[in-house]
Amino acid sequence: MRSFKTKYPMLVSALAIAFSGASLADDVQKKSNELEVIEVSPKGLISYVSASASKSDVPITKTPVSVSVLTSKRISDLGAETLQDAIGYVAGVYNGPYGVDTRGDWSKIRGVDPLTYIDGLQMQFGHYNNTRTNPYTLERVEILKGPSSVLYGQGSTGGIINSVSKRPHSETQGEIWAQLGNYDRAQIAGDYNTAFGQDEQYQARFVGVYRNSDTQTDFVEDNTLVFAPSFAWDISQDTRLTLLTNFQENESGSSTQFFPHEGTLLPAKYGQIPSERFVSEPGWDRYDTEQMAVTAILEHSISDDTQVRWSTRYSDSSSEYRTIFSWPPKFEADKRSVNRIFSMSDGESKSFLSDIQVHQYIEFSDIEVNIVAGIDFQDAETRTSRLRGAVSSPLDLYNPVYGQNDPLPTAITAIAPEQTDTQVGGYVQATFEYQGFILNTALRHDDVEQTNWQKVDDIATLLKVEKSQSALTGRVGALYQFENGLSPYASYSESFQPLYGSKPQGGGYEPKEGQQFEYGVKYQPAGTEHLITASVFHITDKNHIRQISPLEHVQDGEVSVDGFELEAQLEWDNLDIYASYAYTTSEQDTTPLSADAIMTQAGLLAQQTQDPAQKQAIIGGAVLAIGTDDVPLSATPEHLASVWATYRADNLLEGLKFGAGIRYVGKTFDGSRSVSAGGFDYHKALTTDSFTLYDMMVGYQFSNYELSLNIDNLTDKTVITSCLYRGDCFYGQRRTITANLKYRF
Repeated sequence: MRSFKTKYPMLVSALAIAFSGASLADDVQKKSNELEVIEVSPKGLISYVSASASKSDVPITKTPVSVSVLTSKRISDLGAETLQDAIGYVAGVYNGPYGVDTRGDWSKIRGVDPLTYIDGLQMQFGHYNNTRTNPYTLERVEILKGPSSVLYGQGSTGGIINSVSKRPHSETQGEIWAQLGNYDRAQIAGDYNTAFGQDEQYQARFVGVYRNSDTQTDFVEDNTLVFAPSFAWDISQDTRLTLLTNFQENESGSSTQFFPHEGTLLPAKYGQIPSERFVSEPGWDRYDTEQMAVTAILEHSISDDTQVRWSTRYSDSSSEYRTIFSWPPKFEADKRSVNRIFSMSDGESKSFLSDIQVHQYIEFSDIEVNIVAGIDFQDAETRTSRLRGAVSSPLDLYNPVYGQNDPLPTAITAIAPEQTDTQVGGYVQATFEYQGFILNTALRHDDVEQTNWQKVDDIATLLKVEKSQSALTGRVGALYQFENGLSPYASYSESFQPLYGSKPQGGGYEPKEGQQFEYGVKYQPAGTEHLITASVFHITDKNHIRQISPLEHVQDGEVSVDGFELEAQLEWDNLDIYASYAYTTSEQDTTPLSADAIMTQAGLLAQQTQDPAQKQAIIGGAVLAIGTDDVPLSATPEHLASVWATYRADNLLEGLKFGAGIRYVGKTFDGSRSVSAGGFDYHKALTTDSFTLYDMMVGYQFSNYELSLNIDNLTDKTVITSCLYRGDCFYGQRRTITANLKYRF
């Protein structure tokens, strides 16, 4: 999998032909598509419509839930290199809670990990078996906050992130983009769309990206090859078929190093551990992924008031993951070295998903009724082979010498446990509108069948375990639109999230369940392009997952989250501003027993064994049981605030623009509390420091060309994004510089 530069010569050639041939295209008249209408501001920065909140194109000011939409223009202005970068200015979203991670795009929405969707269908099943979405392939990103399984069936309590792929359209146009950056980053990308046939009834689009790059972590690359052709056919005036394909390979490693508290957040004898330090072994470490996905979307208007939409996708992805990290993450007696373990996993994921919807509009006198009813189906098969063990030599984190250990394994021979999950869900949503008053109601029922093959002995015997789950979830919300543009609302929603894949230590997960009460107001002043939203919420999340270590997950207890969010998108002739603020408090409830009682029981159990490691494990488990009760969630800042402003200086020089951003991240907790029993301190909780980062952009557009320079973390500040009670801390993104040249035709 390390040879994609030579593995697909025909694919690379196709990219070159598609983009070079674009210069021969003639302009054609743009044709409207009434099946999907997304309203955006004149500059393309603000979207006033979200399809994620209700599975229909409903104005955000008529939606009684919190939703934020990032257009492709907004993502481009921010200079986002990843989906994780793109969502960094959204209210209530903490992007990169675990630092810079080349393995995926991580975030916390209202303190909870969101679920990722693409084009309204879930994209990732299990862990570390899928490619990372490239933002250049997207038209927009929709962040739906709070429980949303009533329409999607798979939604975390925090919400979902739904990415919408670039679609073919009836205008012939293209773009070629060249980019250079620090860490030896070199990237070329292209986007070409054309239409042909009678009345341009056929449309095709070709999107491609090729990148070769290092990262801020030594010996870790970030290479990619993406080819995403798509095709649309207007079968008739009322029927449209769209095919979206995605072929992608990523070559990378693990930029996350799981550094110990000492030397990152806490003082160390030999100073701060360098943020670029690599704990694994060069040449052996890798995280390589492949994906092939095909999505078909059929849209048909039966009448002016009745439409049918059917989406289906087949996806096949795989990964090879090889990494070494220190565990437990702490220095040895010399205060320089760490012991290490290696971890190998080969992951596979195949999924078939389908969602058919009927949209019906009914009018009774002054009452308008919009109904969305549908059935969705998911069949996902995941398989992960794992091998772990100790590395023979420690590593000096201040003066590393690699290659001193015994030879590491190159292949996994163990039988890979397989898990198959099948879900069928039916849902109905009815929205009633009467003289400015809007009532939204929805109900859903899910049935999930899970088949899990588990290893039961040293002979590698696999036992078939079957489990059924079902849930009934609902949502109700009310909103009133005043003539002055104010729209106050209130809503209640529920979530049900079956979890795919198995725990790293073996065994399956219980489904996560949640509920949310939300109250807010949306404001779009008449005669302006502005959009302002504010909300307060209370969330309850059951069966929350706690990561004791990279090798062990615990699922127990209940989490409550309360917060306030404010988001403003403001747009004038020469200035636009994107500002947000979020205040979030959380509490875990995992054990009803007192610290003294638990430690007494643990002490009695520890006395019954002579194994020092087992004694330590018993005491450690007791501290864990106490230390995560009645405390805030880890990696969840109390305060988040950000402002991005772009000034278009046409009065100075036509086409010139400047952008600047400030991101403030408040303190985060490690997910534990200090534990003392019998006059002895077993554990002390840690809190990270707050930090502020600055970003900037300068751009100049002339003729068909656009030049831009983007800098993230302008002052190159070293920050700790979070620390966990299990012992590790994570470094944030260092200064990142990219220079861009785009040619549009």
